[in-house]
Amino acid sequence: MTLSTSGLHHVTAIAGNPQRNAEFYLHTLGLRLVKTTVNFDAPDVYHLYYGDESGQPGTLLTFFPFGEVSPGRRGTGQATNTAFSVPAASIGWWQQHLRDLGVEVSEVSERDGEQALIFHDPDGLELGLVAHPQGDPRAPWDNGIIPPEHGVRGLHSVTLSTASEDGTVAMLAELGLRSTGREGNRLRFAAGQGGPGNIVDVLVNPNAPRGLVAGGTVHHVAWRAPDEATQQQWREELVERGVQVTSILDRQYFRSIYFREPGGTLLEIATDQPGFAVDEPLLELGRALKLPPWLEPSREQIAANLPKLSLPVENNPALAGGSTT
Repeated sequence: MTLSTSGLHHVTAIAGNPQRNAEFYLHTLGLRLVKTTVNFDAPDVYHLYYGDESGQPGTLLTFFPFGEVSPGRRGTGQATNTAFSVPAASIGWWQQHLRDLGVEVSEVSERDGEQALIFHDPDGLELGLVAHPQGDPRAPWDNGIIPPEHGVRGLHSVTLSTASEDGTVAMLAELGLRSTGREGNRLRFAAGQGGPGNIVDVLVNPNAPRGLVAGGTVHHVAWRAPDEATQQQWREELVERGVQVTSILDRQYFRSIYFREPGGTLLEIATDQPGFAVDEPLLELGRALKLPPWLEPSREQIAANLPKLSLPVENNPALAGGSTT
């Protein structure tokens, strides 16, 4: 390919109870709810976006919280770990913070000069916190609960599990990622300048079970395109290579195309623009239920079918009320 992605845009996962989901990511991890909307393809389900103050690409973890949902299974053909970046001196603080809140968390491990913790959210989604020795210049969201000096800076990396490395590695190369190392059956690739927010690990295990995308698993991983023209080029090049790729879809806050890498993981290329302030002010992000223009005529019916979602005021200083619906 003649193009190269500049890094991760977002990761989207499947959850159960939306209230439990929001409380974990707002209170336990200290992220900001930057958009409360619905799954445009299934508007009876929320789509919740968590990130930094403005929801910059590379900071976003999003969820479809289906309420009652069967548990998924981590395995090949999916992203099996989503890791966030934290300051190098904060790993011990985070380990104690999670334990104090009753979250089971691993001991600190080291790989590639980084320190990491592994834990799971209430639905079983595997998460990591990684401290990169060279630091992360991105600013944390200051929600008044997590001290800013320890705050999450954004996504660090994702791990793709595959039964066979060749196809997955070839697709990452076509996306412009470069190999930066290998340790046993784990390969690391980097986009752009590398570092937090630009990393994907490929875990090769031909004997692992095939993953099942349901509760507590990742639905897809999105990579960045700076604009729609570049995204169109991506799509044309993918089609030329025989990849089955969707048309360009309007996701209101970005434009998207979707395709699967040969190992089975669903990937997306999403534009950086227009961003989350396109339909509400920065200070009020996530406060109200937002719908795209084509769903607005059905707002009353959509809102009636969604469960009530109350957001603790202390988790978002911009909130003056407590309910999004």
